Parts: sequence; structure tokens; C-alpha cells
Amino acid sequence: MSVQEYLDKHMLSRKIEDAVNAAVRAKTPDPVLFISNHMRKAVQAMITKIKARQILDSRGIPTVEVDLYTNKGMFRASVPSGNPNGMYEASELRDGDKGVYLGNSVTKAIKNINEKISEALIGMDPTLQNQIDQAMIDLDKTEKKLETQFNEDCIYPFKVIKKIKYVHQVPLYKHIADLSGKTIPMLPVPAFTVISGGKHAGNNLAIQEIMILPTGASRFEEALRMGSETYQHLKAVITEKYGAYGCNVGEDGGFAPNVSRQVEALDLVKEAISRTDYNEKIKIAIDIAATNFCIGTRYDLDFKSPQKSGQNFKSAEDMIELYKELCNEYPIISIEDPFDKEDWEHIKYFSSLELCQVVGGDLLMSNAKRIERAITESACNALLLKVNQVGTVTEVIEVVKQAKEAHWGMVTSHRCGETVDSFIADLAVGLASGQIKGGAPCRGERLEKYNQLLRIEEELGEDAVYAGEDIRQ
Repeated sequence: MSVQEYLDKHMLSRKIEDAVNAAVRAKTPDPVLFISNHMRKAVQAMITKIKARQILDSRGIPTVEVDLYTNKGMFRASVPSGNPNGMYEASELRDGDKGVYLGNSVTKAIKNINEKISEALIGMDPTLQNQIDQAMIDLDKTEKKLETQFNEDCIYPFKVIKKIKYVHQVPLYKHIADLSGKTIPMLPVPAFTVISGGKHAGNNLAIQEIMILPTGASRFEEALRMGSETYQHLKAVITEKYGAYGCNVGEDGGFAPNVSRQVEALDLVKEAISRTDYNEKIKIAIDIAATNFCIGTRYDLDFKSPQKSGQNFKSAEDMIELYKELCNEYPIISIEDPFDKEDWEHIKYFSSLELCQVVGGDLLMSNAKRIERAITESACNALLLKVNQVGTVTEVIEVVKQAKEAHWGMVTSHRCGETVDSFIADLAVGLASGQIKGGAPCRGERLEKYNQLLRIEEELGEDAVYAGEDIRQ
């Protein structure tokens, strides 16, 4: 393409003339700089280069980072990783060579990005999210990216939507709001992990995590302060009772004292809250992750204990009674995955009791068909949204619309293997999810999400709205 053809294609001759005229009207003392800035805004954005590399997530396991180059600059994104649940979510492509990173390398995914996906996307406008996502979906011919080379490790980091502020001249959260049709961004209530258990920690606690939600805060900044202070009080409570070794932390940054009973852990959190001035302003949520200790039709609450007595097996009916007792005794407003991911019967019954918000995590896996079934059968009333379970931003917006139309709550969630990418903070605000699950108020990869929410609230100023007690609106 000749220089003149390039100028004609992008209408640059006319744009250059407009820039010069604008500089004259502005009577700027530095016309060259003025024209340069004017042209940078006027020229259509275009992807010029894509470079993927292998990095490590917060667990020290390989994942993917991508540099996206446009004629406006270079932008970087990285993908987190969780514990894959199989056939209902986007798969992870691992190399499988046990001699390198124990089989967890992602060099095959890197190669696919640098060659096949790169070839498909170069020359496209990065602001056209639907077209970008469709181009990648077209490369992946299998439903939900199963057993394929184009999986979450390829597609998710291609959220070229990231840093759209510098291309599209609007903040990322605002761009997401525009894409989703949600015109009013909202700061979510953070669900801070304070005690870790299950597969996320080395103690004997069967349930996966206990979280605190500062629903009584007036702003996100206040909510973060409340969460941080309560977390520090909890550290003191645990130290007094179990010694300093009890303050070791799990994968998400929650403390992991060697407790085995749910009430023992909840009593610690309740005591920590009582040492603050917040009390009724802080509520509790628990992630049971019951699939991890379901054996047949029974639940083994001693599944991590080296001295199993065999006496702590619970039926689904027993678990329902347990949840009733916990909700009566503690300020619990949300329970995630109270039963096995295929136990639709009992989760439907439990949801009908309306004791608290019932969140579908493993039950739904952010899968549109599973969500549709759950809505039809009234199986739960909140969606745990994990972006890399879905694959693309466009598909994420569609499943969120499903949940919103059913008047569900929504929890935008991190993964156990995180990076310092803060994308889900903007996503939670733009989609007005009302809740964000980002881990403990410690560890850099968790705090980056919360710190980004601080920046967004500051940028919104008087227009900032905090979900507060309306977490499910």
C-alpha cells in the first residue's frame, strides 16, 4: 500500500487539515504538539502486533500474559487460573510435559496466540469487542472451547477491551457499562476472605472460605477500611487462641488456623467483628464448596482430617439443618455451593427457604445452559461470575443479562491462581454486579482489584454509587 493509499483509506489527509485548522483556532504556543495529540485521537485504532508470553500466577503455576500493540500504544493483560471443574467451563490448555513445571506449562497456548489468533486479529479495531470476540470464537469450532487448542488461556487475555480508555476515550468500566447496556456504574460490596479452608488451605476445615461483607459502609473506601481493620483484629484473635502459627494464610490470603468445625471458625470472625466499631455493618458469607467433600450422597466434614473418625458424615438433610443453625446464630447473608454441583434437588429446596442469598459457583460454572436450568428450576438466586470460565467478554455480558433478568444477585469473582491484572474490578463496576469476591485484604494480586476500585470511586467523585445493603439489586 502506498503512502497516498494509506492516507486515503484512513481519511488522514482530511484529518491532518482539520488538526491544523484546530491548532490555528486554539492559538496554541506549541502547534506541533497540539496537531500530534489531535491526530492521535482522530486516527482509528488498529491492532498492529500481538505478543504472548508465559508468566506465573499467584500459586507459582504458569499462565498467559499478552501484550497488545495498537497505533495508540501497547496494552497488557494476563489471565488467572482456577481449579477446572470439567465439562461445563472453558478448558485450560496445558502442555502436559511432567518434566517442565510438572506438566503445567502453557507454551502450546502461547504458540496459538502468537501465530493463529494474532493472524486473525491484526488490523482489527480493538474497540469493536463483539467482532474481536467473534473472530476468536470462529477459530474455536467446539462448543464452549472443550478439548481444544483455543481455550481460556488463549481467549481470555485477549480482552483487548482492557485499557480501552486510551483508545476509546472513556474509562474501561464505562465502556463495559456501554457494552452491557447498563448506564449507571456501581461500586460493589467486597466479600473479603478472612478464613480459608477446603482445598485452599492446609488446615482441617472442610468449608472453603469465610468472608465478611461491609454492607453498612457508605462508600467503597470505607468498606475497604472496615475489611482491613477487621482482618487485623482477626489476626490478633487467632494469635491469642492458637499462637502465631495460626495466622498462616491460604491461597486467597485468608487465615488458616487449624480448626475443623465451622462454628469454631465463625466464632473467631464474630469476635473480630465485635472488636471493631462496625458490628451490624459487617455481614458474613461462606463458600461451602460442598462438591469437594461429597462422597456419593453424603458429605464428609472430616475429609481433610488425618484422624478420621468416620462419624462426621452428613446427609443433605443434615447439611440443611446445619445451615439453618448457622444462619440463626451468625449474621450470614450468603452461602455459596451448599451442596454437590449435581445435587439440584436439595439446593432447590434450600433456596426455597429464603434464609440467605444462595450463590451458584460450581453449580453453574458461569455456563449459560446451567444458568438457564437454574433459573427455570429456581435452584439458586445469585451467580458467581468467573470470566475465564466463559471465555470472552461478549459471552460474559450475555450470561450476566440472564442473571439480571431473573432478578438474581451477582458476584464477580477472582480465581485461586491470580495475577496482578485488575480487570475484574472494572468489570464489576461496569456490570453493576453489586458484589465482588477478590480474596483477603492482603497479598498484592488480591489488593490490586480493591485498589483499582478505590481509583474508580475517586474518578467517579460525587457520581460514585456504592451497592451497600442492596447487594442483590
